[in-house]
Amino acid sequence: MSLLENKVAIITGGGTGIGKAIAKLFCSEKAKVIIASRTKENLINTVNDIRQTGNEIIDYFQTDITNTENVADLFSFTFNKYGSLDILVNNSGVMAGNPIDQVSDEQWESVISVNVTGTFKCTREGFKYMKSNGGKIINIGSIAGDSPRMFSSPYTTSKHAVKGLTKSAALDGREFGISVSCLNPGNTMVERRADGKSATGKDEGAEVLIEANDIARTALLMATLPKGTNMLDATVLPIKQEFIGRG
Repeated sequence: MSLLENKVAIITGGGTGIGKAIAKLFCSEKAKVIIASRTKENLINTVNDIRQTGNEIIDYFQTDITNTENVADLFSFTFNKYGSLDILVNNSGVMAGNPIDQVSDEQWESVISVNVTGTFKCTREGFKYMKSNGGKIINIGSIAGDSPRMFSSPYTTSKHAVKGLTKSAALDGREFGISVSCLNPGNTMVERRADGKSATGKDEGAEVLIEANDIARTALLMATLPKGTNMLDATVLPIKQEFIGRG
């Protein structure tokens, strides 16, 4: 039997990068997957890509996770299609930064609204569907939630908040059999440019990267732990990446 057979999963930010890698792996383990993001073209491309491998149990729902009604529609669509919800992967995220005195209101609000408020809204909605039978919620954080880079105040703040949200939701989920986890990627091929340039264009030198599938494999482990077991926090990064004490 496949590891996720008959399990129903929503993956936000599922059209590209880490979300796409998780969707592919979950589908290969026979999960019924709904991917969501704001960009319909990416969603369609990912669905078609996965279906070409013979996996028909994937669909998409165009979603702005900062919009409460849109989020409710995503979960309603999933439940009406499959009759349950077992796994939620909160992967949608954006990155922006500047020296703090140059961070615009728009930069700050765009990052916080997606990375924090959107994750909260999806978690809140997920609880409504999981309280009767339990479930797994996996939030994609970042090593920036422990050790930030310079000029990253919006992103770093958002990922610290995701860790706090994870812990709070994990407590709220205890009595209902809902586990909530935070998976923190290090430098991943889809998140960091191979030339070492940061989001601000600052040249930080070329850095070693891991593949998105390395993060997906950890998400699969979190999703397949026995009921009553939670991997609350996990960090996956290249062995040679500077992390502790980086500056």
